[in-house]
Amino acid sequence: MAAIVALVVALALVVVKVWAWVTTGSISLLTSAADGLVDVVASTVTFAGVRYAAMPADRGHRYGHGKAEAVAAFVQALLLAGAAVGLAVESVQRLFIPQALNQTGFGIWVIVGSSLAAAGLVAMQTLVVRRTGSTAIAADRAHYVTDVAVNIAVLIALLLEQFLGWSRADAIGALAISVYMLWNARGMAVHALFQLLDRELDEADRARIEAAVLACDGVQGIHDIRTRDSGDRIFVEFHVEVDGALTVEEGHAISDNAEKAVQRLFPSTDATAHLEPAGIKDERLDDLVK
Repeated sequence: MAAIVALVVALALVVVKVWAWVTTGSISLLTSAADGLVDVVASTVTFAGVRYAAMPADRGHRYGHGKAEAVAAFVQALLLAGAAVGLAVESVQRLFIPQALNQTGFGIWVIVGSSLAAAGLVAMQTLVVRRTGSTAIAADRAHYVTDVAVNIAVLIALLLEQFLGWSRADAIGALAISVYMLWNARGMAVHALFQLLDRELDEADRARIEAAVLACDGVQGIHDIRTRDSGDRIFVEFHVEVDGALTVEEGHAISDNAEKAVQRLFPSTDATAHLEPAGIKDERLDDLVK
């Protein structure tokens, strides 16, 4: 639902901003409209990514389809970066060859309305991200946070043009927006790559996992913790050490308890424990990492 609402709002804002750009000739409005067009494509990608990521595990994808959200977020980052570079070039040209604007008052009202719509959408998406942890919706929200900032920059540029006659304010505003878009694209790409490249959870989360397992009855040690964020779920694997004299059934019960303790730490977790007798000497991932 969040993806569909974002797509509808993005389409409406693009139409209105293009109309305002044609009317006023403002490069800042064109920058905002282009950013909105990227939002339309990004929201479409987000919708497809969220739908695909929601599919359950199947024969070909036994870890699920959660990384589709990270792919969608990375595509959004590329689109945003491409738009930013193109608009920056146009802004620099306008900086050296300024052009007079028309009907700036109309453009100001369009930007004010667009800002309110984008702010409402950001508020809705923030609630969705808190509830679901969706990477794709979070990336989409970053787009609309950018949109709010873009609209504010456009509004300032149009006000300076309207009331002070600063002919280059429009181009300067557009250039500042382009730089901000590029910075946002970088952050989105980095976050998506963390998931796509199976980056470990941070040290604080790893410490929580270790503490939860060691607190279980019968656990004498833990090593070789491996974690990754797959978008819809967090996967955790670890070796749990128990008394070697226990029966397989007793050891299995301890492992189950350890897995459940880890699953309680995060909203959606797939935990897998490998049972080992305490004190065994074998090749360990921890040693290889060190």
